[in-house]
Amino acid sequence: MAFVMINIGSNLGNRRLNLSRAMRMIGEEFGAFEISHVVESAPSGFDSTNSFLNLGMAFHSELSPLKILRKLQGIEKKISPASHRDSEGRYIDREIDIDIIAIDSEIIDTPELTLPHPRMAERDFVLVPMEELAPGWTHPVTGLTPTEMLGMLAPDSDKSDGGENQK
Repeated sequence: MAFVMINIGSNLGNRRLNLSRAMRMIGEEFGAFEISHVVESAPSGFDSTNSFLNLGMAFHSELSPLKILRKLQGIEKKISPASHRDSEGRYIDREIDIDIIAIDSEIIDTPELTLPHPRMAERDFVLVPMEELAPGWTHPVTGLTPTEMLGMLAPDSDKSDGGENQK
């Protein structure tokens, strides 16, 4: 069974309810899970006055990474069928965003899925929950733990107090 780490974010509508709905649906789909505390941050990758609420979630699955991705994308669509991008391809506010951060030590680089998440080391709203849920996990390319990656973030990086993912 693979250890799956995801990040869920919302910056539109009832953000806490959106996170709660996503957690319930993920639990129904994948079974038992652990969650981190909620982290609030500014949007990453686009400008908006709506801050994100994010949390980390971890669970085990026997499914392939692509099947996990498809199930999580289905949950996103059930909560909000709206696109994460505008007509010009730029990121926009969203009710829900579910990103796979890592699956065990898998390294995947396809047009559909990149693991570990390519921008995880730049985002404390991903690393803080990950440090809480999987402090001993090490990045299969860099060998760094979530704590070590957090220590390398610049003071003006995405501070925890946001979201985006797969290609």
